[in-house]
Amino acid sequence: MAATPKEYIQHHLTNLQVCATDSGIGWNYACKEAGFWTWHVDSLLFSVGLGVLFLWLFRSVAKKATTGVPGKLQCFVEMVVEFVDASVKDAFHGRNKLIAPLALTIFVWVFLMNLMDLIPVDFIPELIMRTTGADYFKIVPTTDLNITAGLAIGVLLIVIFTSIQVKGVKGFAKELTLHPFNHPVMIPFNFVLETVTLLAKPVSLSLRLFGNLYAGELIFVLIAIVYTGGVVVGSMGVLLHVLWAIFHILVIVLQAFIFMMLTIVYLSMASEDH
Repeated sequence: MAATPKEYIQHHLTNLQVCATDSGIGWNYACKEAGFWTWHVDSLLFSVGLGVLFLWLFRSVAKKATTGVPGKLQCFVEMVVEFVDASVKDAFHGRNKLIAPLALTIFVWVFLMNLMDLIPVDFIPELIMRTTGADYFKIVPTTDLNITAGLAIGVLLIVIFTSIQVKGVKGFAKELTLHPFNHPVMIPFNFVLETVTLLAKPVSLSLRLFGNLYAGELIFVLIAIVYTGGVVVGSMGVLLHVLWAIFHILVIVLQAFIFMMLTIVYLSMASEDH
């Protein structure tokens, strides 16, 4: 544990980074020197790994699915698929084969990344430090703004693509320049207003997910400080962690659901041809 609570918190909220600067490439530290790129290795590792886990798990269940008495895992996967399918049908008014698979991917992937927040904050970082010597390691990708912003930017690109696909380039341009005031004089004002509205979507998506998970992770770190610092000893520290983890399950599921639903709503809006 770090010497002070402040150092402990900073240590647990710092990513394992690889940086390229004028002085060369360095890793395993907080990159403070200006450089042309920085990779958060832990966030990339867990986000890609959990995405692969999702694809492998659902594909294996689909290949082994039976019309007879299903197993518990098949029942769970079918429940998730039916839940997402019902959500898409309620929020998306149109026909697009991309929406349901995209919504399912977003919901399960974000849920799995959020779920990592329930693992005790010192467990995996200590294991990584002892086996590889890495001083910093975060296991919750959605506490990294780079990951949540990347997801949101991906959604934005799909929204723009869908809008152009439905309305055409000319229709999309008209939407940005002739709405809400359909007059040539108001084109500059309309363009600024609609551009801000469009860009606000990924900003709100990324910051909402990041803020909620970052705050939850910070509380877990504070509980760990209280427990290991001797302020609360014995089973009381474990009880605090379990109680917050039980409450945090709601946040984990809710944030995945909100990210999915907003994506569906944005795509539904993009598919409306006025």
